[in-house]
Amino acid sequence: MLSKLRQKFRDIKTIKTLFEKAEQHANASGQREPGSEHFVMAAFGLPDGTAQNAFRRLNADPNQFATAVAQQYISALHDIGISLSQGNSLVSDTAPVPANNGVFKAKPSVKALIAALWELKKADSAPLLGAHVVLAAISAQFGVTPRALQSMGVDPASLAAAAKAEIAAFHSA
Repeated sequence: MLSKLRQKFRDIKTIKTLFEKAEQHANASGQREPGSEHFVMAAFGLPDGTAQNAFRRLNADPNQFATAVAQQYISALHDIGISLSQGNSLVSDTAPVPANNGVFKAKPSVKALIAALWELKKADSAPLLGAHVVLAAISAQFGVTPRALQSMGVDPASLAAAAKAEIAAFHSA
């Protein structure tokens, strides 16, 4: 009973960290509300290392994910007729926005991510890991996260298998 309470406490702490860090990633890129892509970036910072390791299993650099995300926003602007001048970068030229001091607000993709994360957690009694966040984020067929992965040459099914392998490896350690 005590071990289950400890695990719930760790999971709550992990979720709190994810929400805070995702919001920080969004705010740093000039966005008020985080999307699922910001939760993936937040998962890279979790101490378990499983989110980053899932990418590395596919020889994908997790540090390139943020760049791939920024490129998706640049492409979206270009598609509606807005282009940045040569040498401008959406990441470096975007003014950070202050953190939200009220109720946590997020983009609709986060609702789907949290629902998928909840389903994964119900099926697995082990601690919540960064690889769980990756699995939840790639369950979406559309949006910034799948497009960023595609631009990186990362197959979602392969990344899901790598994330599951990371979870299994973490539990067997």
